[in-house]
Amino acid sequence: MLGSIIVGAIIGMLAGAITKKSDSMGCLANIIAGLIGSFVGQSLFGYWGPSLAGMALIPSIAGAVIVIAVVSFFLD
Repeated sequence: MLGSIIVGAIIGMLAGAITKKSDSMGCLANIIAGLIGSFVGQSLFGYWGPSLAGMALIPSIAGAVIVIAVVSFFLD
């Protein structure tokens, strides 16, 4: 579980950097975006590519980008 949280934080941080929202996101928001984004990305794109802690990295990052874009659309 700790590994999933750490990988989720890294995924959220990468997705925040891609969407240029990393300045406004804190550590907890990175973790939440990474974990939810991992679920969304793997549901939409499947489980392909390298994986860490049970999360396929490429679909997870793509899902986190989608989650951050949708949330920032409604909050900004």
